[in-house]
Amino acid sequence: MLSNACQYAIRSVLYLAIHSNEKTRIGVKTIAEELETPQPFLAKLLQQLAKSDLVSSIKGPHGGFYLTKKDNENSLWDIVTCIDGTDKFDNCFLGLNACDDKNPCPVHFIVIPFKQKLLSDFRDKTISQFTKEITVSGRVITLKDFNALEN
Repeated sequence: MLSNACQYAIRSVLYLAIHSNEKTRIGVKTIAEELETPQPFLAKLLQQLAKSDLVSSIKGPHGGFYLTKKDNENSLWDIVTCIDGTDKFDNCFLGLNACDDKNPCPVHFIVIPFKQKLLSDFRDKTISQFTKEITVSGRVITLKDFNALEN
């Protein structure tokens, strides 16, 4: 449902939420290596997020990307809107032009509760709340460490 760009953006913001702050900034090379994402592509995404005030950055030799307290209060929906827009959430799951409660596609009433729950969580939970869940539950935003254990 989300583009690769949006997935990378969300993972990078969550990574920054866990590992950075106003005194600890992280370069795009480190983020790309840790998340196993293409560095030039990730750099453009992070610049786009910075222009939209969803992440903070400082240029220079001691610069990098980081999240402020204010940045941590943004939602995943803010990232999705910035990178992908809302079309995927507004459009019919089967791609029909005219699909709504009055003129539903065959899966409309199956998909609607799923979309509503997803939208609710993406809009209502802050980056900070997702970060707490990640650290408490041990959820992962990269499989890098798992791949190393297998080899």
